[in-house]
Amino acid sequence: MRPWQWIKNLLVVAAPLAAGKIFAPDVAFSTAVAFVAFCLMASAVYCINDAADVEADRLHPTKRNRPIAAGHLSVSAAIAVACVLAGASLLLAWTTGGALVVLLTIYLVLQIGYAKWFKHEPVIDLAVVVSGFLLRAVAGGLAAHLPISEWFLLVAGFGALFMVSGKRYSELHTIGSEAGTRKALVRYSATYLRFVWSAAAAVTLVAYSLWAFEQARHSVIPWHTASIAAFTLGMLRYAVDIDAGKASAPEDIVYADRALQVIGLVWLVLVGLGVLGVG
Repeated sequence: MRPWQWIKNLLVVAAPLAAGKIFAPDVAFSTAVAFVAFCLMASAVYCINDAADVEADRLHPTKRNRPIAAGHLSVSAAIAVACVLAGASLLLAWTTGGALVVLLTIYLVLQIGYAKWFKHEPVIDLAVVVSGFLLRAVAGGLAAHLPISEWFLLVAGFGALFMVSGKRYSELHTIGSEAGTRKALVRYSATYLRFVWSAAAAVTLVAYSLWAFEQARHSVIPWHTASIAAFTLGMLRYAVDIDAGKASAPEDIVYADRALQVIGLVWLVLVGLGVLGVG
């Protein structure tokens, strides 16, 4: 179920935070429900992925230690657990309305398609993984019935592409395209993936800056504008790990990099001050 990867699901907080409504009790409750529902659905998808990839995982230097690949858990048991988790996720999501149920269903269908087919197609595999992050970012807004800005969607989408292409770059750097764990890597080159994550980083920074400038118009002290510096530093710090081929597990970087954590905290404080309208 990979609970250490649930940190990715904190993206559901992004839309309510960007809209400045996260502290409203009803919005906070709906956002919390969306977070838990996504954790359950993501864990269901991890079980499905591991069941589908059992043979390939046994060839991977670290994934071979996962329960199914190591023979500690049967494929049928993993699928049964996935069904229970997916059902619980959809039932919980229904408490906020049908929109979140539809979104989670789309996420599940895309991820099943990814496990069976899309992961082997270059570019398509990037798009499907990016869509998973984008759906997380949209989920909080849908659950709380909040409008979502175009700049927010651009930041979420291209920010996800930056991380996902960086992950593929690190995988290529670590295990090489000749490994049998991911067929799409055979058709990627390091220069191509470097181009993708560099271009994605540039678009993300521009889109975030435009969003921040727009938000700063409503504040006496431009906290959102100041957050651009922290956001940029965070991306540059993460890019150091991508360039070194150490970003194959993004959650490990978030948990281990103290400097990145401090930068993230500063960014969160600045955005929070802007949302609260301090000053």
